[in-house]
Amino acid sequence: MTMLQPRVDLTLDPTVWPRTAGRVGGVLAIGGVDVRDLALEYGTPAYVLDEDDFRERCRQWRVAFRAGAADGDVYYAGKSFLCVAVARWVAAEGLSLDVCTGGELAVAERAGFPADRILFHGNNKSVEELRRAVTTGVGRVVLDSFEELARLAFIAEAAGVRQRVLIRVTPGVEAHTHSYVATGQEDQKFGFSLAAGAAAEAVRRVLALPSLELVGLHCHIGSQIFDTSGFRLAAHRMVGLLAEVRAEHGVELPELNLGGGLGIAYTSEDAPLPVEEVADRLRAVVTAECATAGLAVPRLGVEPGRAVSGPTTVTLYEVGTVKELPGLRTYVSVDGGMSDNIRTALYDAHYTAVLASRTSTAPPRVVTVCGKHCESGDIVVHDVALAADLAPGDLLAVPASGAYHRSMASNYNHVPRPPVIAVRNGQARVLVRRETEDDLLRLDAAGLDTAELDTEDLDTEDEA
Repeated sequence: MTMLQPRVDLTLDPTVWPRTAGRVGGVLAIGGVDVRDLALEYGTPAYVLDEDDFRERCRQWRVAFRAGAADGDVYYAGKSFLCVAVARWVAAEGLSLDVCTGGELAVAERAGFPADRILFHGNNKSVEELRRAVTTGVGRVVLDSFEELARLAFIAEAAGVRQRVLIRVTPGVEAHTHSYVATGQEDQKFGFSLAAGAAAEAVRRVLALPSLELVGLHCHIGSQIFDTSGFRLAAHRMVGLLAEVRAEHGVELPELNLGGGLGIAYTSEDAPLPVEEVADRLRAVVTAECATAGLAVPRLGVEPGRAVSGPTTVTLYEVGTVKELPGLRTYVSVDGGMSDNIRTALYDAHYTAVLASRTSTAPPRVVTVCGKHCESGDIVVHDVALAADLAPGDLLAVPASGAYHRSMASNYNHVPRPPVIAVRNGQARVLVRRETEDDLLRLDAAGLDTAELDTEDLDTEDEA
């Protein structure tokens, strides 16, 4: 592929699009690669990931929170998007890794990620997952229930290991976000309640178990958050619990993990805070709270996922039909939909889109971009202005597609999941290949080749 030099294009909001995105001759290019070339070689839909942008965001978080230094840890939240190559990028850029299932841990292991820099989350880790975490040498396990606490203690004792743990606390903080991604309030499945005393009891039990080493407290108040007020309140309550632990047990815990959840720009209306400003605010509030409580400032941990991966990726679609409903709206159907982006249907998330394969002098008209699935809720982008001469065969690009798109993708209607293509310096390479129909049928226990079917079985089915 030919290296292109994207020019600044005022139609592409730099807060929404990957940092190397731009127009060359009216055509969208990312990482110096023409999207028409990507569509021709890899097909559509496809997730196009700007590798330089991803790595730069990792570095920004590392520097802002002094990751690797004496006072900070940044755990990339793998649930937002994880594959072997991405795990290796995260390791190379000096970040740690947050996993929440055995499958995510398997990716980390395949990537050769340093086990002591892995933190294992999850509200219902299986016995096998806990055993694997211990035997793998995972650096920290975040405890989420009394049952899990007892299971892990038994497994660690049997393995002759003293496992480092954090206790996940529900601080009773309601983040200003969608109810499905708010996780700090009392009525939700994660963690030990601070108000009900469960968190204090969890501390007592862990400190009494020689096979577990309590290194700190953890909380997470939600996702897609655009201000730090919720984090300030959470820090106040968490430091209060640290003070209670010292008063009751004479122990000052060395770590405080405030989780992730910082929002990104999906459209020009979103205004995320710069990571440097977030780091300064969080560090300042924790320092002030500790000074008031007479505590040493703990090592601060954070868990960005969406804030790293989200803005780095664009989903590339091909237009299939344009259907105008006079007096109502115009539907533009693309060759993907809710199987590659469930967020619009699940959270009523809002995106933008552009005509990527050409420019147009036609006036804009507001359309709804929809998918190909048998669901009326299969919407990709609500009410976006696109050229009135948009036609089948045109390419559309939807930015901010890096977080929770591929990781939450499905095979609904037996649609194979798209590939993830990394672009950098005019070159493209496959990180995750496109699924095929053979991939789907490989798991079907009755999906035999028709030549292998017994004729009598076919006759029986016909008679039935």
